[in-house]
Amino acid sequence: MKKEYNTNIVGRLDGQEENMSIQANRKTALYCRLSRDDELQGESNSITNQKKILSQFAKQSGFFQCEFFIDDGYSGTNFDRPEFQNMITRVANGEIGTVIVKDLSRFGRNHLHVGIYTTEFFPKHNVRFIAINDNVDTFTTDMETDISIPIKNIINEIYAVDTSRKIKAVYRAKGLEGKHTGSHAIYGYKKDPDNKDKWIIDEEAAKVVKRIYSLVVSGLGPYQIADLLYKEKVYSPSYYMAMNGYGNRINKEFYTPYRWWGTSISCIVRREEYLGHTVNFKTIKPSFKDKRRYTNKKENWAIFENTHEAIIDKETWEIANSLLKTTRRQSRMGTVNPLTGKLFCGDCGEKLYNSRGINYKGTGHYKENVRYDNYVCSTYQKHRNECSAHYIRTEVVRQLILEALKDISKYIEDNEEEFKNIVISARLEEREKSQKENIKKLKADKSRLAVIDRLFVKLYEDNIGGRINDETFNKIAMQYTEEQKTLNSEILELEKVTEKLQSVSDNTEQFIKTIKNFTDFSILTTSMINQLIDKIVIYQKQKLKRYKFTQRIDIYFNFIGKFEIEKDDETKEDTYVEKTEDKRYIHKDSRFAPITEYLKEQEREVEIDFSKVEELIGKKLCKSARKYPSYWYASEDRPMGNAIYNAGYDVLKVDVKKETIRLINYDKIQILLSFSNTL
Repeated sequence: MKKEYNTNIVGRLDGQEENMSIQANRKTALYCRLSRDDELQGESNSITNQKKILSQFAKQSGFFQCEFFIDDGYSGTNFDRPEFQNMITRVANGEIGTVIVKDLSRFGRNHLHVGIYTTEFFPKHNVRFIAINDNVDTFTTDMETDISIPIKNIINEIYAVDTSRKIKAVYRAKGLEGKHTGSHAIYGYKKDPDNKDKWIIDEEAAKVVKRIYSLVVSGLGPYQIADLLYKEKVYSPSYYMAMNGYGNRINKEFYTPYRWWGTSISCIVRREEYLGHTVNFKTIKPSFKDKRRYTNKKENWAIFENTHEAIIDKETWEIANSLLKTTRRQSRMGTVNPLTGKLFCGDCGEKLYNSRGINYKGTGHYKENVRYDNYVCSTYQKHRNECSAHYIRTEVVRQLILEALKDISKYIEDNEEEFKNIVISARLEEREKSQKENIKKLKADKSRLAVIDRLFVKLYEDNIGGRINDETFNKIAMQYTEEQKTLNSEILELEKVTEKLQSVSDNTEQFIKTIKNFTDFSILTTSMINQLIDKIVIYQKQKLKRYKFTQRIDIYFNFIGKFEIEKDDETKEDTYVEKTEDKRYIHKDSRFAPITEYLKEQEREVEIDFSKVEELIGKKLCKSARKYPSYWYASEDRPMGNAIYNAGYDVLKVDVKKETIRLINYDKIQILLSFSNTL
């Protein structure tokens, strides 16, 4: 029997003929929506059934010029549905006069949003809204006073809350079992046709993933790699997956299928899934009303190792990720210094900054264009008084690395077993020492934690007994709580370090395998640096005598740490001599000349106040002398520094705060030593 609908809800009210005539000239929107959760409820909410109900109602009620707007697979809590937004836009443009839905839940499951549309938006645009099964018609129902309507909307929202809670529970249970929780595999993998919970390698995409890691290790940055893949017309991950029928952009249009982004490259490199691991709960969604996903803390991730075949080996993954952590800026010539991020200060421990460019002819004392490429301590560059420069030229570091790699390669070639024994013995000794220190610190922290627990009990008893007031109790309790947090964090970290027992033998084998991949050591390549060098520690130069320095440089290799080959004629440190002329120019009538004469009469090491200098030159020092230490050093355009230099002295330290300068005459030291040796 054909179902008859109660058409009284579309009866016309007195005084609304004008509005009805306006609406008669506009279309009627028949809106259908079905979410994946609604599909579980059976045929009653299917799109086919909704269309049938809406068509029959429109025909019986005399609505013509009807048009369907259908959102299949969209949640009612999300109002950014494509067809819904299309309908709302056309309402705002005056094309639609009536909106009909099967019931309020089809329109949406957020009572606030539904209320805004039905009580504000539709009346503002003179649009009639009808929800058939809920007997809602804005022409016969007072939307503002009928309490049943907001109650129905709230019930619909509660249903969404309950559904969301159940889905989260299922999702979490699946994730904790080590199963993949995503709707599709990541780029480089595809779902096994025989087991949807298992990933298998997509050979075509996996080649691109391997190449990306290789390019990172070779020294290219994410945006350089993205540009390269774009020029080579390699399909982007989104387009490739959509082309193969999976992913989040199956129905999206692509401006270009080859557009890669630097962020996409970084995301691929950071994914632990390429190691063969399942990684769940990397993102969270706090509320079903908020469709954005937020990054979850790593300690809340669930990682299950070796659940599918790996595309990238662990060593390559770790090297690539360590390189991503450092920003490498290109020079004006478009090149990046591969040593950036690997040089560290031997005193403060911070990274060294790279400085490259050209000192052009005519600037300062340069008589021709001179290129410079060097590193200085980042702490010194930011705060001059907190560390020293630790200046070193890139060319010197590269040469030392190349010589070290040549020596080790030759040593392995001649004495591979001996090399293994030396490295393993040294690493085990270091590990034993480190573990003893860790265990000692761990015991101390746990002991202190037990003391704090007892103090808390005593503090609580004193507060209850009235011996201390609430304010004092809260203050002390807060201090103990903060200390507890710090200690618990330290204990957790120390336990991880203590339990982490990597195989020293395996690491040594991996280093040997890696260095054997390189056969030509005539030039140092970026791949050599990235695959073999962990870090380089630079210490401050130490003066041997006038303009002759020695500088300690420690090279730490990937997998094996610091390793040195003993040599008979060994110079483990970078030592080089800077040749200069005996005298620097200052005008014969210069007011700085008295400084030279004064210093000739002084001891081999002397400290002078700025006030003494002013007394000698008969004039106040300029602002630069009190602000910049460089003012006191010898140079073509610095008469003060040249006067000191001509007296045979070098600057040891300038303290602009105390207004003192410390000088040393290395020639006088040599004379004294020679005299002593003759006694």
